[in-house]
Amino acid sequence: MKAQLAALLASIALPLTAGTAAAQEAALESAQPAPPAQGTMPSTPPKLIVAISVDQFSADLFAQYRNRFTDGFARLLQGAVFPSGYQSHASTETCPGHSTILTGMRPGRTGIVANNWINQKAPRADKEVYCAEDERVPGTDHSNYTPSDLHLKVPTLGEMMKAANSASRVVSVAGKDRAAIMMGGHKIDEVWFWGGKDFISYEGRPVPPAVQRGREAVAKLIAQPQEPLAVPGFCRPLMRPIKVGDQTIGDGRFARAAGDTRAFRASPALDGAVFAIAAGLIQDMKLGQGNAPDIISIGASATDYIGHGFGSGGGEMCLQMAELDKTLGGFFAVLDSWGLDYQVVLTADHGGHDMTERQQQRAMPGESRVTADLSVKAIGEAVGKQLGIAGPVLLGSEGDIYIADSVPAKRRPAVIAETVKRLRGFPQVAAVLTREEIAAAAVPAAPPETWTLVERARASFDPERSGDILLMLKPQVVGIAKPGPGYVATHGSPWDYDRRVPILFWRKGMMGFEQPRSVETVDIVPTLAATINLPVQGLDGRCLDLDGGPGSTCR
Repeated sequence: MKAQLAALLASIALPLTAGTAAAQEAALESAQPAPPAQGTMPSTPPKLIVAISVDQFSADLFAQYRNRFTDGFARLLQGAVFPSGYQSHASTETCPGHSTILTGMRPGRTGIVANNWINQKAPRADKEVYCAEDERVPGTDHSNYTPSDLHLKVPTLGEMMKAANSASRVVSVAGKDRAAIMMGGHKIDEVWFWGGKDFISYEGRPVPPAVQRGREAVAKLIAQPQEPLAVPGFCRPLMRPIKVGDQTIGDGRFARAAGDTRAFRASPALDGAVFAIAAGLIQDMKLGQGNAPDIISIGASATDYIGHGFGSGGGEMCLQMAELDKTLGGFFAVLDSWGLDYQVVLTADHGGHDMTERQQQRAMPGESRVTADLSVKAIGEAVGKQLGIAGPVLLGSEGDIYIADSVPAKRRPAVIAETVKRLRGFPQVAAVLTREEIAAAAVPAAPPETWTLVERARASFDPERSGDILLMLKPQVVGIAKPGPGYVATHGSPWDYDRRVPILFWRKGMMGFEQPRSVETVDIVPTLAATINLPVQGLDGRCLDLDGGPGSTCR
């Protein structure tokens, strides 16, 4: 895989300065993590901020593999390490999580309450809205949409930087559109993401040379079959097949047939392509070389696709962690070769939970999958029959449940009461909260691990978009009733295995330290803003002092 990454970097990021792919491979192989820093945090602002989100990189995954990392992650472990970062809200999905990372605000303020929500006033038959779409575009629906930043209600750090100095450049690259858009914001110089067959952007945006080189290199890569990846020694004990529904997984090595874009997406190769294109844009745009600080956000999405498709506890995830470590190392080595002064932060949009079947084999017999009769459709039909109300009375999926506008106003209280009563009767249900109960709760200020369920719900509640009822399943209940290809495990719960993520900061010359107490992803923006002397206010997060000595980076 490292040879594959080297070839991508050589063809995308280094067309003018690199020699052969073999020469680049040798450079990557020789790049070792920098020795532990002995000084304090550099006093001058960094020229480039590199904000990396590893989708579904839970604190549990980080803890499991941190002693196995020898390359890119090993470098980050020499910086400021916060192993108990929190996506503190209840809606631990991809879009809400990404909306917190570079805004400094929780989903209740960013407006990104879920990956999808119901807008019954949407001017189309499909009332389900995807977080990164413009539902006003004629002929679209939530799965066939026009990418948009329409729904993000607040500015990102990049926008704040541009407001302070218009010379700052903002770039965002990711394996998912929602990752790129939610971290980049509304004013992005370049925004690119994997569209299923190619890297795409907003309609009509010109394709820069770095992205075109990336497209060509990735197309060439996909056109060739991928041989099974070599298995590191520490992954071999995890390479055990397990039956899940109609499939057997657990020992996959990411072999791929020529032309299989779906398998490419759920493999370490996707992350390699994202980082190679990011490096190409840094080089072509000369990011980090101007008079104002620049920022690039990078969404590494493969871990999430692999987690959903194979679970987080098997050989596939172990291979992904090993390959991502190499990818990060190669990327950092390239930035170093250009002499850039860059500040890195790496975190995740949410955690994740391994699939039920493997958990049951690993001393967790209480693990279960949600029962099929606990669906919004099934509950809605039962409530409508009980109350004699025709048509759909409930809309939504997973946690947020909406009372249909077609229900007469005078019947809504009865529908809510009956729905809550039925939901609370299920043994797999931990809590059922109404929008009134959530709205009445105070915004929490205590450490996030102490928050009540209603406080976690309050952090991701938007009165314009959240449902009328919020359903929360008990711990160890996976919200997939029937597993299938690409979807055997998930996240989205209010429990800490989905909320806890690592937050890692690194910059050359800083003195590293580890702080095991809880912090939040909303702390990232005020922390980074302080390093570039950018005043910010009104955020949900606080500045984290990255100086491991007596000094302070929080001014």
